[in-house]
Amino acid sequence: MARIAGVDLPKEKRAFIGLTYIYGIGRTAALTILKKAGVDPFKKIKELTDDEENKIRTIINAEYKVEGALRTEFAMNIKRLMDIGCYVGLRHRRGLPVRGQRTRTNSRTRKGKRRTIGGLKKVEAKK
Repeated sequence: MARIAGVDLPKEKRAFIGLTYIYGIGRTAALTILKKAGVDPFKKIKELTDDEENKIRTIINAEYKVEGALRTEFAMNIKRLMDIGCYVGLRHRRGLPVRGQRTRTNSRTRKGKRRTIGGLKKVEAKK
């Protein structure tokens, strides 16, 4: 099992699909990396030689921000928006959709499980 950028890549997958298991690398980036490394994209991960793995590793380390560094950057960007108090930051803080979606009916993923608000009977005032 190849270990690149702290991720164990699945042995039975093709190289360009296996690289997508690394956070921050999609199919297009995977194909670009393999082309630069001179590796056949349809070769399985278990068939890669140590030399090919090292080439892929060096290209990823030199040119791409992946895994922990990328997650940290995203978190810091969101935190910055929340700190400056812009509209997007406020939506993040309140746990509501950020990009203009409606909230009257949908947005259950962001808002969470429904909580019933009404349904309590008013006690009549005694005269």
